Amino acid sequence: MSTRSAGPDQAVASLSAGARRWLGRHAAYLDSPAAYTELPVTPRVKALLQLAMVRRYWEKCAPADPALAEVTQVVERVWQRPDFRELLAVDERHVRQFELIYAALAPAGPDSEAPRAMLARLAAGSHLTPGRKPPFVHLEARFYADLAGVPHLFAPYEELYEASPLPRAATLPVADLDGCQVAHTLFYLSDFGLRGLPLSAEEQERALRVVERLADHYVALGDWDVAAKLLLAQHCLGADPLRTRSGAAALRMLCAAQAPDGSIPGRTAAERIPADATPEHYFRKSYKVTLVVALVTLVITGGRTDDPALTAATAVRETL
Repeated sequence: MSTRSAGPDQAVASLSAGARRWLGRHAAYLDSPAAYTELPVTPRVKALLQLAMVRRYWEKCAPADPALAEVTQVVERVWQRPDFRELLAVDERHVRQFELIYAALAPAGPDSEAPRAMLARLAAGSHLTPGRKPPFVHLEARFYADLAGVPHLFAPYEELYEASPLPRAATLPVADLDGCQVAHTLFYLSDFGLRGLPLSAEEQERALRVVERLADHYVALGDWDVAAKLLLAQHCLGADPLRTRSGAAALRMLCAAQAPDGSIPGRTAAERIPADATPEHYFRKSYKVTLVVALVTLVITGGRTDDPALTAATAVRETL
């Protein structure tokens, strides 16, 4: 039984349910004729890859959620489209990264020829071998290569962590740290909180102190996007982010920011999108952070929701 107070539990469940409902209602826009004309190619490709990532954890944490079916339909349809695979290569700066993510997040099913061909091409090139790239890029590539089940030559996770800023961050001012990169380092090391970190208890405690300082900093900035990620980073480090002071503050901020339709209207309080913005502008500015909030709350709650039917379904699943 949870030892949390009812307040934070109910707040995070409501926050999560609202964000998921919004994504379920709006995900299809990314594969609509309107999106083809209104959204630039590379941001739309990134948005669809991000949707597939959230779908993966959604399926693990809350498979009974009706909104998941809407998201899954979009991902499965897009992953079968040859024209989408062509769009992965439009931006030469990101083509190998996009192809690896596409292959790693391919939905289960019979249509696996294209992802396998992409992985074979990546393995034959240099993208799955260490090069003169920053350690964080190696860490991200290793995570997706492992997810795809493709052989690679990247260093072990422990070495990639040691090469990251986190082990030396305790003495650095928070303004010198990239909160997003710190959070994603922990995400990749822990499969977004679904597996234990390859770190000692002492190192986890040291990293948690850094993440809590960062969370305070980003809450003070009114940065909804990074503050949400740091909630999940605390969870990855074994803490209950709803019980830490910085985590509780981040949760209160996100709950206050959430619009009645469930979206988080912008990445920061200073950039809040007005309700009367055009639908296309509102979607573009709200999608990423709403998706982040959905992912974070799915994982830290284990899929619990304020919907009684779904709560019962989750409880039954956890007893099996």
